[in-house]
Amino acid sequence: MRALIVDDEARVRRAISLLVDWETHGITDVREAASGHEAIALIQESVPGLVIMDMMMEDGHGLELMSWMNEYADMTKFIVVSGHNDFDFVRSTVRHGGVDYILKPIEPETINAAVAKAARSWREDEHERAQQQRQSIQLNEFKPIYGEKLLSSLIHDPATSESAMRRLKQEGVIPESAGHVRLLLLHLDAGDKQLLERMGNDMDLLHFVLTNICNEFLHPEHRGTAFSYWASTGGVILLLWDLEQDVQALVARINEGLFVTLQRRMLFGVGSGGALPGSLPGQYSEALRGLRRRNMLDTGSYLHAAAAEQGLPKPPGFSGIQDMTRVAVLSGSSSQLAEAAQGWVDELTRSGTVTPEQLSQWKTEAASFRAALLRETVAEQAAPLLTEAEREDKEYPAPDADSYTFSHFLWRDWAEAWLTRLSRMITSRQSRESSSTWRDMLSFVEERYTEELALQDIASAFNVSREYVSRRFKQEYGIGFTDYLTGYRIDKAKRLMSNPNLSVTRIAEMVGYRDVKYFSKVFKKQEGLSPKAYRSQLES
Repeated sequence: MRALIVDDEARVRRAISLLVDWETHGITDVREAASGHEAIALIQESVPGLVIMDMMMEDGHGLELMSWMNEYADMTKFIVVSGHNDFDFVRSTVRHGGVDYILKPIEPETINAAVAKAARSWREDEHERAQQQRQSIQLNEFKPIYGEKLLSSLIHDPATSESAMRRLKQEGVIPESAGHVRLLLLHLDAGDKQLLERMGNDMDLLHFVLTNICNEFLHPEHRGTAFSYWASTGGVILLLWDLEQDVQALVARINEGLFVTLQRRMLFGVGSGGALPGSLPGQYSEALRGLRRRNMLDTGSYLHAAAAEQGLPKPPGFSGIQDMTRVAVLSGSSSQLAEAAQGWVDELTRSGTVTPEQLSQWKTEAASFRAALLRETVAEQAAPLLTEAEREDKEYPAPDADSYTFSHFLWRDWAEAWLTRLSRMITSRQSRESSSTWRDMLSFVEERYTEELALQDIASAFNVSREYVSRRFKQEYGIGFTDYLTGYRIDKAKRLMSNPNLSVTRIAEMVGYRDVKYFSKVFKKQEGLSPKAYRSQLES
């Protein structure tokens, strides 16, 4: 059995490690994490049977870690060790399934009693799950697999569907009386690695178990049949012969059966029903669409129809936070990047609806934003950097957009890491630019300050964007280009004022102003004095 100690104070982790008699409790592998983020990575790497965690940590509230474990590591037992005697904390611990809530300073007897209780509970659960799994498989091994290839062809091969249906009716897989059918698609959570691990990482075995559990509710009353879909997308399909039956109630009963065996409830997409076999391809598309457009924030719904999703508000797109994201990335500030990542999650959830389709579109729009920003900021280096960024996307993938639920915690952390990589990519390349290029830009302004000079003139001369030139001036001087040019001209004018032989009109022309009245207005705004008053001061 494995255990994980999570606390941002090394001395506390050390104390717990010394106080617990691990060997007595059958725990042979004890690891430590200094933050909730580090704990999640370790839990995903090798799921521990027990987590001993602090309630308050600098990188995030312990409640967030408990919530994540409840969603993604619900088989793991956990004990909270805290210095806060807070009833709400205790209640949250109980609500999330915690074994115990221990106050600091930690007593050896107390912590060991809690660990013993957690270890015993974990072993009992493991034994019960293994026994239920073996019983379920043994119970269903004698059931034949009903022409899965032929059933699958009804959906993905319309050219052979009529002949396939005749054969299926001859073999009794489809009743002779079945003329109409409703299709359901059982959706597997791709992020549920624990379930797949329990099947020895054998997806075929998992499909076999799911199919047989579904058929336990369909075959006895001749309601329909379930089978593993042989198309490239895979999955489990249910065909219901009776269009009048209560599909919602049937799905609820199937889910109870799934929960007894696998401690899971599954999502189902449903078609609108139609004639056999012609309606099946369309119904399959409807079921997929219903699942892709389901609200991931609504964790209590297990049946999803495409038609039911049409009334949902249009979810916000990436464009709503594009400006904020751009500013954060170009700033390079870790606090602004973290704020932008939280802004992503806030915008995604603002309407109260988050769908898998929306998340996929969001990632596509984010990638387009990244490409445009790289082209704007690093010009000719954009192509190789895009290749590097796409490689990093594979190395550090986003949370599964088709997961059962939307995790604020995981998406925020992914967004912050994604934005940080992009920011470093841009700022590191910009820092490599030769300082002589910037000096050349300033020289360009100094040589032409008497002319009508605009940002685009500099951008064209140095083959960069207007935005880049504007940003450099703000980075270097804290003001925009126009203010810099105005200040430079007025400084030149002030020096010329010391020459009594030059009139104000002539000085205005020499520093780039053709209208002496406008020059006087700008000068007074800049210096607080008119040119004549300033010259009088010099003479006195």
